Amino acid sequence: MGQDPRQDRQRRQLLKAAALAAPATLLAAGTAQAQFVPPQATPGRSFVLVHGAWHGAWCWRRVADALIEQGHKVYTPTLTGLADRSHLLSAQINLDTHILDIANLFKWEEISSAILVGHSYGGWPVSGALEKIGDRVASVVFLDAFLPKNGQSGLDIQTPTSQGAVQEALKRGEISRPAPPASTFKFRRKSDEEWVARQMTAQPIGVSTQPIVLTGARERMRDKYYLRAARYPNPVFDGHLADCRADTSWKTSTLDSGHDVMIDAPELLLPILGQIAGAPALA
Repeated sequence: MGQDPRQDRQRRQLLKAAALAAPATLLAAGTAQAQFVPPQATPGRSFVLVHGAWHGAWCWRRVADALIEQGHKVYTPTLTGLADRSHLLSAQINLDTHILDIANLFKWEEISSAILVGHSYGGWPVSGALEKIGDRVASVVFLDAFLPKNGQSGLDIQTPTSQGAVQEALKRGEISRPAPPASTFKFRRKSDEEWVARQMTAQPIGVSTQPIVLTGARERMRDKYYLRAARYPNPVFDGHLADCRADTSWKTSTLDSGHDVMIDAPELLLPILGQIAGAPALA
């Protein structure tokens, strides 16, 4: 069964109100939280929202709808081999494939001065894509996401147990990893957990085995943010947050949410995106 239309309509109305009027977290370089008065909505900004592992464009539905109602243009690409593009799953998909999914979207849609958001695994292809389209991005947001280092692969930062499981899967000739239980992501509402469980698809293994090539484009971004979901235990993300807080070129915050913030607590995410959209685009 799908979502209750009345509940979904009410939720969209609440999200719109939150995005336009509610106080939000002020993001300051290397700091935590403070209150601010949201700027007037600035229509016409372009958002590119990139999902994480096992997900697809569908996970951004609530946030995208609210941003569009504000007058922004929103792109929610599904990475190759997942969700509505799961029919393209193959052994040839690697990290470069997903990097090009993002870079080519910018090229053919002629996107510029964009606000680029990467969630979870999305931090990998977003970091790689910035090497190609960094001059077209005004602000980049890593939402409970990985911040890989040059030469790392996804396999490098997994636990020994997970590494072993992936290696065994590769030996068996498998090309994807099944999705974990949706409860892993710590949803506050059971209905959201059930929805995500229905929607998730297998993740291509090749994206975890290819080392990423970075030359510092991410670090050269003038307007960059790291947002941490406090309800989701993850020592890797805790480390990323600590590193960003120690670097004054980053703005940081924590959100009282499970991992899938765009689903679990869009009312907390939207005011922050609104704040970023209201700021002047950086050249």
